[in-house]
Amino acid sequence: MKHLVLTVSLALAALPAAAQEPQGKSLMEQGAELFFEGLRQELEPALEDLRDLADQFGPAMQSFLQEMGPALAELAAQVQDWSAYEAPEMLPNGDIIIRKKPQPSVPDSPAPKAEEDRPEGEDVTDI
Repeated sequence: MKHLVLTVSLALAALPAAAQEPQGKSLMEQGAELFFEGLRQELEPALEDLRDLADQFGPAMQSFLQEMGPALAELAAQVQDWSAYEAPEMLPNGDIIIRKKPQPSVPDSPAPKAEEDRPEGEDVTDI
């Protein structure tokens, strides 16, 4: 019985110490670190593949941008609103066409009343 009382009292004395948060990182911080570490480990192969792809296509893209950059800058300066154009279309001969979107039709304004349709005494004045 003395052993039981001693064990219970020791357990109760240890409870407040166990309930206190350990010095350093909270459980939320530790959990977030573990989550991001797992995410990094999962994404590492895909990032390596992306790095290899960038190494493979990097020189070709750099050459393309050096040659086409000025022409693309000139085109961008001429076009003020890209949303006014359809998506580019490539023709069988290799030409690329970028068409303007059709303008919405504006209903015609009502025609001025003919003289016989106007009530008497109403004058038409230009403003």
